[in-house]
Amino acid sequence: MLRAPAKALAKGLLKALEARDRRRARTAPPRSGREVRILLLHANGMGGTIRTVFNLAGHLARTHDVEIVSVVRERETPFFPVPPGVRIRYLDDRLPRRRGLLSRFPSRLVPKDEAAYHRFSLRSDLKVVRYIRSRRQGILITTRPGLNLIAARVAPPEIITIGQEHANLASHEPGVRARIRRRYGRLDALVTLTRADLRDYERVLRERPAVLAQIPNAVTRLGGGPSPLTDKTAVTVGRLSHVKGYDLLIRAWAHVAARHPDWTLRIFGDGPRRAKLQESIGRRGLTDRVFLEGSVEDVGAELEKASMFVLSSRREGMPLVVLEAMSKGVPVVSYDCPTGPAELITDGHDGLLVQPGKIHAMADAICAVIEDEELRGRLAAHGLETAAAYDLDVIGARWDELLTALVERRAKRATGPEPTAKPTSADTRESRTRIGVAEHRNETGAKLPD
Repeated sequence: MLRAPAKALAKGLLKALEARDRRRARTAPPRSGREVRILLLHANGMGGTIRTVFNLAGHLARTHDVEIVSVVRERETPFFPVPPGVRIRYLDDRLPRRRGLLSRFPSRLVPKDEAAYHRFSLRSDLKVVRYIRSRRQGILITTRPGLNLIAARVAPPEIITIGQEHANLASHEPGVRARIRRRYGRLDALVTLTRADLRDYERVLRERPAVLAQIPNAVTRLGGGPSPLTDKTAVTVGRLSHVKGYDLLIRAWAHVAARHPDWTLRIFGDGPRRAKLQESIGRRGLTDRVFLEGSVEDVGAELEKASMFVLSSRREGMPLVVLEAMSKGVPVVSYDCPTGPAELITDGHDGLLVQPGKIHAMADAICAVIEDEELRGRLAAHGLETAAAYDLDVIGARWDELLTALVERRAKRATGPEPTAKPTSADTRESRTRIGVAEHRNETGAKLPD
């Protein structure tokens, strides 16, 4: 019975904030870019998004005041090392046993079909809105659809808002896509990981942000040297979920094991499908050929012992672990799933791409790398070159350029005449070109980040 009044109250408050911001925008001072705040769902978790956010924060902390703002805290300390110069703030600390009455009510700001909807509550809504509204300068980077949508709606006019997409548009549920279509245009910038995803957003957004850009994630710098490619071991790393396709990989490995029984597959990660995957391994008689190794803290050490990396995902945003494998000189075999692998891998040059979901084709590609030592070495050598193009200094420079361009743009608007319309598509194309959204290849033909 309380839900209808709560919904009406939330709607009324949002409309009041929007009206107030329209008045404040007329006198808002030029925006500063020195302070950077990155809003993340759970900074103490262990997912790929968290790892890439930490990488970016560490780079930006060289020249900015950087704080990662975690919506929730469900683990005592961060899983990944916090980069030097980066602080972490928690908004909704869920470690105490008593979380308060508002935690019992669902979120009113995050779409119900957003993948992490169950992690939000009315309490977290209020915490996030209060934090965003408290900002009076600097840059706010949000890192998932629910947070991008909140920032687009409640951010005060003094701050610069950047929505970052770590998945891809097609992977979001229809209700989320509908809100994205209506509201992402209120952001100052939207950053996608891949060119394919950028094109999708260009096509569907009702109004575009001032800047649409594609900036891939930077490869994590791992310790140790390249793999000697001597162990008869293939590895893969990721959450044990349906989207990662490990059920397909286990079925493919049954065919690999029949041809090469001396090779093993090690799957690193945890998740809800562990029991089902273990059952599949046993049912196919692969208990001494395929191993579910659980979570791993030192990915580099495991990659250094491997002679192949396999990506079996049904879909991806941009699979950073592919670049990590390349950076360790490990040849990669991957399904050509939407949207990332084909933007990282040039088939036959620095990896092998396989038609999505095809079990026998995946097995054949794996066996080709096993049986051809020259191919294995060539893919590994070219992979090292590809990974170098995604070094943190290279990708970080593109973020530096984006932030500078956004600050300069806002400063010009503050000192120039009041704009009468949204940026045109030509304005958007000009901004995108300035921050480097164009395809490049190196002399060997390998793809480089845009």
